Amino acid sequence: MALDDLPALKDILHEHELRAKKSLGQNFLLDLNITRKIARLANARAGTSFVEVGPGPGGLTRGLLMEGVDRLLVIERDVRVLPILKEIAAHSPGTVSVEIGDALKVDWAAENLGFSLEENLSGPIELVSNLPYNIGTVLLTNWLEMDWPLPIACMTLMFQEEVAERIVAKPGSKAYGRLSVLANWRCDTEIVYRLPRDAFTPPPKISSAIVQLRPKETLEYTPSPLMFRQVTAAAFGQRRKMLRASLKSLSKDIVSILTELEIDPTARAETLQWQDYCRLAMALEDLS
Repeated sequence: MALDDLPALKDILHEHELRAKKSLGQNFLLDLNITRKIARLANARAGTSFVEVGPGPGGLTRGLLMEGVDRLLVIERDVRVLPILKEIAAHSPGTVSVEIGDALKVDWAAENLGFSLEENLSGPIELVSNLPYNIGTVLLTNWLEMDWPLPIACMTLMFQEEVAERIVAKPGSKAYGRLSVLANWRCDTEIVYRLPRDAFTPPPKISSAIVQLRPKETLEYTPSPLMFRQVTAAAFGQRRKMLRASLKSLSKDIVSILTELEIDPTARAETLQWQDYCRLAMALEDLS
């Protein structure tokens, strides 16, 4: 058996009477030309270990395998697609491991859902996903806020275009926010591909984009994820306020701390670089 022997994805959906569930944030990507392009953007090749989150009926899964990936773990919570994924695995023996589970509950550094990444894969992991719209931002934030280093070499992830713009946004732009700061503290970020609505079944109401996040080998600043989360949440939670007001809950001496760091206390959250948030979080840690 070979992947070329598999039916077209539209035929598979019809055979299994499978429709995308809005409650799961599903929009299926069925064009193998597009999924193979995404796989190439993710640097799919033999000798690499890939994890795919939310494969659905396996469009991107097939694209990865067609580009030569020989170690692939797919994590899917929708039990309806299990027979389809198992059929793909049968056409690529010894290559694909299928796990039914919730990616939001996976301990990416260890073991949680009855499997471990280390047992299924080897070496640095390439993470790729057409993320369900309803969990994409939460899942990325969880990854970025975990204790690092994670065993992930690169993340190639699809989001709503608006979310993708927020991830790569620069200070001073309308899209710049907490997600921008968090992502660019720990990763080099870039939008590598934009997809129109009609690339999906059913077409979503908005366009999508793929962001590549490459974890930095060495972090310039190392605040604790907890303090970094508190600082950025406070600043952007009241982004219309000056920092001296939005951050006052973190320290009664916040004006002095900001001044000492050469950060204007009257500035607003969207004007600071991610480095400024790191320095501020570390300064607050030193006082606690």
